[in-house]
Amino acid sequence: MYNLLKKLCELVGPSGFEQDVQRFIKNEIQDKVDKIEVDALGNLIAAIKATDPQMPSILLAAHADEIGFIVKKIEPNGTLRFEQLGGFDNRILLAQPVTIKSSEGYIEGVIGALAVHYVKWDDPSRIASHRDLYIDVGASSATEVLEMGIKVGQPISYGSGLKLAGDKKRNRVIGKALDDRAGCAVLISLINKLQANPKAQHGEIYCVFTVQEEVGLRGASVLSQGIKPDFALAVDTTPTSDTYDVLMTGTRKLGEGPCIKIADKSLISHPLVTGLLEEVAIEQSIPYQQEIFMGIGTDAGAIHMTSTGVSTGVVSIPSRYTHTPTEIIDLEDLENTVLLVEAFIFASKKLKGKNFLDT
Repeated sequence: MYNLLKKLCELVGPSGFEQDVQRFIKNEIQDKVDKIEVDALGNLIAAIKATDPQMPSILLAAHADEIGFIVKKIEPNGTLRFEQLGGFDNRILLAQPVTIKSSEGYIEGVIGALAVHYVKWDDPSRIASHRDLYIDVGASSATEVLEMGIKVGQPISYGSGLKLAGDKKRNRVIGKALDDRAGCAVLISLINKLQANPKAQHGEIYCVFTVQEEVGLRGASVLSQGIKPDFALAVDTTPTSDTYDVLMTGTRKLGEGPCIKIADKSLISHPLVTGLLEEVAIEQSIPYQQEIFMGIGTDAGAIHMTSTGVSTGVVSIPSRYTHTPTEIIDLEDLENTVLLVEAFIFASKKLKGKNFLDT
């Protein structure tokens, strides 16, 4: 799982520029599914035929995009102005390494910061807007920037690669884009498991790697109209609340299993879905946590509202320091997420013919 996750996370793929990520995923899974397509927005849709037509169809969604930036202007001195793609805290931008996807390949740079020696003439409490900042790629002129293949409109991600945390024995990783390349890795792993177990009983399964989640759940908003699934699950990360920061409540802990979402700002999960997730977790001794956190939204928020409505839930992977270049997840949580989603699929026959009033 670590090697797969490292390859996914180190690709540049902010919202609207997910091509490298989608190409990688397509190459990984195209020989393991029955049908694969890319829709007009860029969503990668992989279909696996039902082995039991009496079982419900299930849509599984993980978003391929990450928070990032876009080149907005090239200054005469060779620095780059940029705009943000997704939700950021401007306090963490200073001196961060970044990677630009240019026409010549990946170019490394850094968001500029005043040396500490200048602080005596500045207001140290001032939080600079990203619009006041710039990226330095080591160029001394706009001409040199253009020679690197950099131009306005190109995507940028944080430049932090994925690595094992601590003494590398704790099964935890640090890096950017774990939101939601971790979810993408779960779906890829699930596809591998289903291919290795062709006699497993399930309905039609759609594994969808969505685009533009970080800028308003845009890719997911067009999905279920065409697919019309019986049930849907989004697989995404969720911020933990297990450090001693003043706002933490001690819920959603790293290493204690995937979270079964009950509610967030975009979704109140369907009780049939949450009920079956909890049932199979208990039956199969898969550790899990319950999640009520109104500070986030996921693709499920868009999916459950499309077409005539879809009974939808979310399995969340606990993550510390989300939307930073140094997110942390526990690989065991990731493996347990695969087990939980797989168990839900195999038990989904219990949902056949049931509706909201049966809960």
